[in-house]
Amino acid sequence: MISMNFSRPFLLAALMAATAMTPATADNPRRAAKTDPVVDYVRARAADDLGELSVAANGYAAAAAQNPGDKMLALRAYRQAVAAGDMDLALRGAQALDADKSLPPDGTLLLLADAVNRKDWKRADTLANRVVGERLFAFLVPAMRAWIAYGAHDGDPLAPLKALPPGSLSETYGNEHQGLLLIAMGKEEEGVAAINAMQLPEGARASRIRIAAAAELDKRRKRDAALAMLVGDSPAIAKARAILTAKRKLPGAIDTPSEGIAELYVRVAADLNRQQAAPLALGFARVATMLAPDASEPWLVTASLLSLGGADDAALEAVNHVSPDDPFAGAARDTRLTLLVRAGRKDQALAEAEAAVRDPAATIGDWSRYGDLLSASKRPADAGQAYDHALAMAGGDKAAAEIAWPLLLQQANAVLEAGDWPTARTKAARALALAPQQPEVLNFLGYSELEHGEDISGAGAMIAKASALAPDNPSITDSLGWSWYLRGNLDRAIPLLERAAQGAPAESDINEHLGDAYWKADRRLDARYAWRAALVAADDDEKARIKAKIDNGLTAKP
Repeated sequence: MISMNFSRPFLLAALMAATAMTPATADNPRRAAKTDPVVDYVRARAADDLGELSVAANGYAAAAAQNPGDKMLALRAYRQAVAAGDMDLALRGAQALDADKSLPPDGTLLLLADAVNRKDWKRADTLANRVVGERLFAFLVPAMRAWIAYGAHDGDPLAPLKALPPGSLSETYGNEHQGLLLIAMGKEEEGVAAINAMQLPEGARASRIRIAAAAELDKRRKRDAALAMLVGDSPAIAKARAILTAKRKLPGAIDTPSEGIAELYVRVAADLNRQQAAPLALGFARVATMLAPDASEPWLVTASLLSLGGADDAALEAVNHVSPDDPFAGAARDTRLTLLVRAGRKDQALAEAEAAVRDPAATIGDWSRYGDLLSASKRPADAGQAYDHALAMAGGDKAAAEIAWPLLLQQANAVLEAGDWPTARTKAARALALAPQQPEVLNFLGYSELEHGEDISGAGAMIAKASALAPDNPSITDSLGWSWYLRGNLDRAIPLLERAAQGAPAESDINEHLGDAYWKADRRLDARYAWRAALVAADDDEKARIKAKIDNGLTAKP
């Protein structure tokens, strides 16, 4: 058994050393394959720490192959292969664990997915029975059996879904698939009725189900029914409608067992992630990409989960699988640009966003994304124009409130950054009229009025309302504390500012405010401590001001 625990600096050195110890050469290709298991393990650990998922997967697999009795290492190799998306390697690992009777329940689902992909319906059914016996994921089996029966042409595919206990987890998952199966079986009217009866809440999930149904209806030359299925104002639904209106093929149909079970796994992945089980969620999402490599949703969920885990390069690779013609291409572009910025490639992200708005088919979302990146690039005036363009596309003064107020708020912030407070105030007031219960709008307008010395009591009342609506938001709590500071009430200000700093310890503005309040309360050591915390994440143009406070204290009014 191999059991090691290394620090990050050692792992970096070990990765370099391990690579140097096992060079691959053209004249002796076997030399690289004959490695020491400890070297393979060290290389894998170092790569894992650095987010090099594929390198880690191969390293663990090599170490496990040379340590056949180490079940923990074999399990780690299997899970790393799944996380890396190397499904061939993952399947080999799962089969080895299965032969050793140590495969975890999620591994059984991988084997089942492989059987479905190979249309080995008998084995798929056997593995479904095993899932029931393992119990953990038994709630998925009715929907899986329905798709297996559909693929095998064995009886009524809907039979497993007809007797689900009301309110059960199985019913929750199975209901989504009943309508899709009915349409795939040629029972279009029944399928549409079943999907409409679900009353799916607005969001990406509802859009996905409706687009999948519409795509299948379109394949069956039921274009009017397909268009009727596309209700809602989400960007994906809007793009799907545009595709059908232009008489182009709408991607995203679900009419094979592989696609149906992939959809099931993606739903599980999203639910697991909400329950803070990201590693297990990633496994489900990766298996979904194996089942339906052309579907966008598995790749988007995979990219999101990889990004949460810090594997940004792998997340970029995943999101690049989404076609530009897909209804969810906008979501993919959002994710890609976010990842590029996080990777320090802001110029590339801005260039791609600019190219998107130059496209004649540019959407409201494209212009809004462009504005966000312009703001991040310290070009607030240009950002304000981009948001204005997005608002005009949405209908200007006649735009729906749920679309207009976020754009107005973004525009107000950009215009304020550009130094035009009167225009910013007008934009924010329009946003507030459209969304009087939105804490972000209340906080922006209230705090901006505080900063400009206008109606401090009225601004404080707006912020207090925002805080009542979002009591756990550190930025709003900071604004409320600052409003009391400006009114000279340190007893009320300091506890609020302390709570805000605890909620967002790396936020420069919050720590600076707290330091100012401490200084006014003659808590000089605490003040300098808070200012030093503010200095860590301060922008270059803020550092001189904060350093002056650390050196000299508050020498003027804030």
